[in-house]
Amino acid sequence: MTELADLKARILANPEARAEYGAQAPEFDLARELIAARARAGLTQSELAERMHTTQSTIARLESGRTMPSMRTLARYAEATGSRAVVRLERTA
Repeated sequence: MTELADLKARILANPEARAEYGAQAPEFDLARELIAARARAGLTQSELAERMHTTQSTIARLESGRTMPSMRTLARYAEATGSRAVVRLERTA
């Protein structure tokens, strides 16, 4: 394992840390989707920001997983990356 993977495994061995990590999963999943869409479009954060008429720091914030963007922002991001935003509700286990 890599040092980062080892550290993550040690941290997630703590039940409280694991619960908090799990609670943030939707934000991290969305961040991964945003980054993947930008990568597929072959854009830098700055280029995407220009297309969206915003700043590179705004794009970095969206891709950090620390905030949940509005549907309007997701739609603008999708359009700027040549993608389509899709919302789906799934039944929990």
